Amino acid sequence: MKKAFLPIALCLSITAYTQRYSPIPGKMMTPWAGTVTPANLWPEYPRPQFERSEWLNLNGLWDYTLQPRASEMPGKYEGSILVPFCIESLLSGVGRPMLPDDRLWYRRQFEIPASWYGRRIRLHFEAVDWHAAVWINGAYTGSHKGAYDRFSMDITDFLKERGKQEIVVGVDDPSSSASQARGKQQMPQEGIWYTPVSGIWQTVWLEPVSGEASLGEVKIIPDIDRNLVSVIPILKNPSRDDYQVTVSVFDKVSEVAQTTVLPGKQVDILLNNPKWWSPDDPFLYDMTLVLKNNRGEILDEVKSYFGMRKISLGDRNGNMVLHLNNRPLFHYGTLDQGWWPDGLHTPPSDEAMRYDIEITKKMGFNMIRKHIKVEPDRWYYWCDRLGIMVWQDMPSGMVVLPPEGDRGAESPEFVPWDGEDLNRNQEVTAHFEWEMRRMIDLHYNHPSIVIWVPFNEGWGQYATCRISEMIKSYDPTRLVNAASGWSLRACGDIYDIHSYHTEVHVPPVSREMASVVGEYGGIGFPVQGHLWNPEMRNWGYQTYHSAEELLEKYIYKFNQIVEMMRQKGLSAAVYTQTTDVEGEVNGLMTYDRKVTKMPVDTLYKLHAVLYED
Repeated sequence: MKKAFLPIALCLSITAYTQRYSPIPGKMMTPWAGTVTPANLWPEYPRPQFERSEWLNLNGLWDYTLQPRASEMPGKYEGSILVPFCIESLLSGVGRPMLPDDRLWYRRQFEIPASWYGRRIRLHFEAVDWHAAVWINGAYTGSHKGAYDRFSMDITDFLKERGKQEIVVGVDDPSSSASQARGKQQMPQEGIWYTPVSGIWQTVWLEPVSGEASLGEVKIIPDIDRNLVSVIPILKNPSRDDYQVTVSVFDKVSEVAQTTVLPGKQVDILLNNPKWWSPDDPFLYDMTLVLKNNRGEILDEVKSYFGMRKISLGDRNGNMVLHLNNRPLFHYGTLDQGWWPDGLHTPPSDEAMRYDIEITKKMGFNMIRKHIKVEPDRWYYWCDRLGIMVWQDMPSGMVVLPPEGDRGAESPEFVPWDGEDLNRNQEVTAHFEWEMRRMIDLHYNHPSIVIWVPFNEGWGQYATCRISEMIKSYDPTRLVNAASGWSLRACGDIYDIHSYHTEVHVPPVSREMASVVGEYGGIGFPVQGHLWNPEMRNWGYQTYHSAEELLEKYIYKFNQIVEMMRQKGLSAAVYTQTTDVEGEVNGLMTYDRKVTKMPVDTLYKLHAVLYED
């Protein structure tokens, strides 16, 4: 992966900033936290499936201040914050809450490399929670609402001819006081709800593109049944309509195909004896896209990759089950929240993020259910590379707590077990569905993602079957788990129950849908010295106090899953969960990732029975 180019002036600035930074002391940290400095923050190219050769990383120390939302743009700032860590996190160097009536302001200076002048300059934010407005050199340049999707803007016309440029970002975040998609963020934190995340929480960066035309995106559609891959390159603001894109495909050793296509058109590329992607053999093809004008001049070049795989339903012994590449494959995964004690939504580093995926696979899981959070693109890149399937949840949007003074009441935006879908206001649903389509669009090309999950346990659940059908028509290459657990509906591809009892419940089987246990286990084991808050109630569905007891109870529950697979037509199971998270102690690892609670080799050998033919 390409690392960011840093001009000398920016390197000097970072060195000065480094002397002023330290994380919040005395709190839980992961092993990677000690390597974090303002000079080495997420230096990897943020979008591995759409990679250019030149870019400038704006991560590092920014000025910040927290003010009432009604205040004007600040003239003074109260300190420094380490981007891309949210203000609530320890690694931000701030570690303070942002309230719904606050506005968080950021400011920093940067310089454009001399070699970039004459080209268009694009500013990218990989994720900001929740509503961000941006100014360049005092001029308003745009805004964005949404916590989990990236956004970009052309800032060329707002730049000074030479010298230092200034960027200011203002962020509003209603946290749990409103119904925007936010997953498990909750104010105050308690039980299964976690510390809110506000502000910039993924990489901020710049890159130059041609002023005439540039590639905006590419859609890659594998078809293993026809031995071909379809490619649709799309331009960003072309000035004419006479461009062409050369698409080249490589198999790690040599070029295996090349063709030319007009922008916005689909080309089908035949692959001789294609290698398929699977957890056992996660083979990826490399791809380059070269944009040329009618004079043959190269205007843009992007590197990408893809995997040839197919996810579908099929028959096995009279039951409908999950198939990968036209063969039955049991999906066994962990419920993965993607939270970190030091960075909250943001892992300390790419290495740390990769570790969670690697150890999950080493334990013998072939799938991860990414639970109501959307990760940075590089997380999916590592799932693609390492070979682990992903069930991707849409972050839920709901008011978790009931009206103040009635804490015993049920949330007005929660569907009871046997209740009807909610009727939600149109503004909320329109934005929820826009963010859901963005999630699908931005991650469409990742072979690891095999299932979309729009709703979890009745949280903000509405129009379930309409949403399910919308996703199916929007992305017919994947399956849809319309509602994971709780308030199930007769739509989608999967019938999903959650079972946290000692005796795991068996879901009904169907000739139309695959039956799965979308969550089970949740066995608690608090490891002293590795607890988020030793003074609080550390919680699991059943809690034990030794590694021996934990393994015994895990094996007891796991054997029930094996029996359901063999005798009851079960297609998948998801164990809760990868790590402890704040007050939850039901992880396979402690929250700081320093203790693995059961032997990795033991789990790997135990789980192997699920994948036997």
